[in-house]
Amino acid sequence: MSFRLSYRADPGNPWFSWQYVRDNSDTILAAVGEHASLTGRAVLIAVLIALPLSVVAYWFRPLAGPILGVTGVIYTIPSLALFAFVAPYLGTGATTVLVGLVLYALLLIVRNVVAGLNQVPPEVRDAAEGMGYGRWRRLFRIDLPLAIPGIMTGLRLATVSTVALVTVGVLVGHGGLGQLIFAGFQNNLYKAEIMTGTVLCVALAVLLDLLLVLVGRLVTPWSARGVR
Repeated sequence: MSFRLSYRADPGNPWFSWQYVRDNSDTILAAVGEHASLTGRAVLIAVLIALPLSVVAYWFRPLAGPILGVTGVIYTIPSLALFAFVAPYLGTGATTVLVGLVLYALLLIVRNVVAGLNQVPPEVRDAAEGMGYGRWRRLFRIDLPLAIPGIMTGLRLATVSTVALVTVGVLVGHGGLGQLIFAGFQNNLYKAEIMTGTVLCVALAVLLDLLLVLVGRLVTPWSARGVR
């Protein structure tokens, strides 16, 4: 997605300019929309991958180390290097950005889901087995519901981290608000443009985090005070 600007920095080059916001409202809204879309899709895909991996790590303890180790190694790869590796195969589109974002989110979600599952009291698991619950039934009726606080923590961390990482997608032309920040540097260090992209990025992260806190409290009313 390309963003065309109709306003240039005045001699004062302030850190914030309502005129810039008014003149480029369509551009700014498009950037926010792309940023939110990339974040939402990346976190959703990461959850769909991370939950099965977490269950496997929970059921088969010898596999927990390798699963966490692999996701941990991926998380340490610099984003520039990861995009450079993926781009030749997938091109310089939104798919490349999504792949990178999903890979980075896996560790945060898997680690917290596994921790949440491991915190299920042993006596609760034993009671479920004594009532005739099989592995799958116990997973959906006992383990996952009690692990929701840990799952929500992983979602919150992954979401906030993803909001920040989306900006790096500017390297392949899909960076959401990162496009504004990068364009500001290209536009003779236009401070208002840089600050607008930065503030909106932080605001989006805070908003999504608060929404997940609310969701966590709604689905776990018994532990609402523990979801922070």
